Amino acid sequence: MNSTMKAGLVLGLSVTVWTFLMGVTGWYRDPVLLNLFWVVIVIQIGVLIWGLKITSNEGKSYWSQVGAGTMMSLVGGVIIFLGSILLTSVVFPNHFAELRALGEEMMRAEGKAATEIKAILDSQAPMQTTFMQALFGFIGTMVTGFVVSLIAGASLKKKDTASTPSAPTAEQP
Repeated sequence: MNSTMKAGLVLGLSVTVWTFLMGVTGWYRDPVLLNLFWVVIVIQIGVLIWGLKITSNEGKSYWSQVGAGTMMSLVGGVIIFLGSILLTSVVFPNHFAELRALGEEMMRAEGKAATEIKAILDSQAPMQTTFMQALFGFIGTMVTGFVVSLIAGASLKKKDTASTPSAPTAEQP
């Protein structure tokens, strides 16, 4: 298996495991711990840098590095998409109802009126579906992967060229 595919699999499986951990522990039901979901970005950045270091050692050019990182994100994104579908439709089928209740509780604690809360929750409802959340996870993975690849690809290539010894020059008499 090539390094790009391996990194993509590690990315997808790592993020999916993290989201399942969030579900199993019930952290997604806690207003504070819910923010731990965003650790997925740190996981993705770490896996991409690891994967791009490997592909950098394979002598890939800058744009090949960007392509490799984007491909890692594509492979990972497909796994994340499927994992999200599984999580919210099979393992935790009440996921969105629980998030809606949590949102309602938080807005009530902020002092919002019942009509305002209902309007906000009703406006969010079309996006809080199994498919839409999985799609947003895939798109977020792709965008993050492309941006991180643009930055990390350049950074890793600079390190490679900086660490490569230059050819000796002839001394002038």
